[in-house]
Amino acid sequence: MIDNNELEVKAMECFLCGDTKKAQQLQTEFLDGVMKSGEDYCSCQVSCKYHGKCVECVIIHRGHGHHLPNCFRDMVNKRMQAISGLTEHTFTPGE
Repeated sequence: MIDNNELEVKAMECFLCGDTKKAQQLQTEFLDGVMKSGEDYCSCQVSCKYHGKCVECVIIHRGHGHHLPNCFRDMVNKRMQAISGLTEHTFTPGE
């Protein structure tokens, strides 16, 4: 429901085209839908007291800087894979 959401994708397209008013309208609609769904939108598989509390979770991860929250990993990995493709996926850490 959240990742690559059609409304939010359209909102970003509007932001990039300079239509901020339409972008904000779509973004509000997207957020309202997520919040009203009552679904557990937290993709983290680890049971912790910050499950579903995105702001607190991100602050903690930023604070210790050790790793990304689980909900960001797929998105970052997809982007890293695209970047790695520039060198035919020959990247090896530590070299």
